[in-house]
Amino acid sequence: MKKNIGLIIVLALVITMVGTYIKKELDADQKISEQAMGKEVALDETVGLEKGNLAPDFTLSNLQGEPLTLSDLKGKRVVLNFWATWCPPCEAEMPHMQKYYEQYKNEDNVEIVGVNLTYAREKVERVETFLKSYDITFPIVLEPDESVANQYRILTIPTTFMIDTEGRVQKKIEGPLDLDTLRENVTQLN
Repeated sequence: MKKNIGLIIVLALVITMVGTYIKKELDADQKISEQAMGKEVALDETVGLEKGNLAPDFTLSNLQGEPLTLSDLKGKRVVLNFWATWCPPCEAEMPHMQKYYEQYKNEDNVEIVGVNLTYAREKVERVETFLKSYDITFPIVLEPDESVANQYRILTIPTTFMIDTEGRVQKKIEGPLDLDTLRENVTQLN
């Protein structure tokens, strides 16, 4: 009997060690390398996207067909993220966006809006599968044509705009963001 208890304790320790190792590996796998991390870029003054200008308004629908209008979010900080499922850097940042949203949505008075660029190569079914696989709970809207991407001059994805509580563009970041970088950028907004 004592041998069985000792064996159970050893097995429990081994399982705990293996679980800890796997968690560390998964966490390391989700890290975005410093070289790949998104970089702030100059806002395009020629199209009204300069710092402090009102963000171009739009209305797009989510997967259920419900409309979301950007200007309705005035009073909240907004992380406006342009992405696609076929984009590896977009896929790398999604778990970070979701973690940030879960942990800080209320505390930071923030809304993340993911604009899926469905016009490029996406199928709505693929977007649904992608969102389910990452348990994404922040609003995702679909862009069936290039109108909003053109308004925001999207050339690279992911591209993220930081919009303050007055609806004014404060930053444009090209490339993926991790949880800490997201938090740092959002807390700098009024």
